[in-house]
Amino acid sequence: MSSLPWLAWIWIPITLWAAFAQTVRNAAQRTLVSELGTLAATLVRFLYGLPLAAAWVLGTCVLGDRPGLVPVFTPTYAAWLAVGAVMQVAATAFVLLAMKERNFILAVAYSKTEVLQVALFSAVLLNELPGPLALAAMAAATCGVVLLSLPRGGWRLLLSGGAPGQGRLVACGLASGACFAIASVGFRGASLALGDGVAPWVAGGWGVLWAQLLQTVLLGGWLLARQPGVARAIGRAWKLSMVAGSMGALASIAWFTAYALQPVADVRTLGLVEVLFSYAVSRRVFRESLSRIETAGLALVLAGLVGICAQW
Repeated sequence: MSSLPWLAWIWIPITLWAAFAQTVRNAAQRTLVSELGTLAATLVRFLYGLPLAAAWVLGTCVLGDRPGLVPVFTPTYAAWLAVGAVMQVAATAFVLLAMKERNFILAVAYSKTEVLQVALFSAVLLNELPGPLALAAMAAATCGVVLLSLPRGGWRLLLSGGAPGQGRLVACGLASGACFAIASVGFRGASLALGDGVAPWVAGGWGVLWAQLLQTVLLGGWLLARQPGVARAIGRAWKLSMVAGSMGALASIAWFTAYALQPVADVRTLGLVEVLFSYAVSRRVFRESLSRIETAGLALVLAGLVGICAQW
């Protein structure tokens, strides 16, 4: 793969697309939470994304540059993928819970504390150490997320827990970030386990298909056992569920492809562009506003994004 010069930078537009598609998925899921509940809205992302993931695998294997390619799936691959799939279910549920507490963009911002955790987990588990510029970009972006996380009353109100629901928002957001970090490292580990002979878009498609199949079985089985009527409710909400599922699958395929191309810390840092996309959504769709401090936070996030791209 390294013999193709364009693979050195193609992860950047792929990641930007992944972040945009994920923003659309988050907005659709936020509406579904009020209709279906948190876990059912989480299941929708995986269940309705399966057909698109299967179509992607079919297209890359039959119509791709190496027709008929089916990678060798080792126990190591399966273990990494299972860790990523389970942690992603937990992360998605936590971020949806956080979104119910306050502001759409702030819920997403709290979940983005994953960036420094990703750097730590990838260094320990994958031996991928970020360079100085990447670390500086991560620090700037994380500072921006902290500013975005400030309640209207400032640090004193945050530390005292005086904002209604603030403690729950912080807990859910931080837990989501930790689970997303572990999930990203797991998916990166799965891509690496396939070896260099597998094209990144093929690795991405297969990874999403297996992960979403496992997630659908686990979460769907759990919900059916405890809430038998959930299948009917999900069926009734099929229109919005298709939007959430298809955009979620497209985002996941892009994330997995980027993980196959680039260290996960770089990908997740650039993925913070989702905060900027979420800002646009919150202003136009949900009509939520940001303070000056939160706007400064967005500027720091943008500086971090520029820094992570500058190293390439």
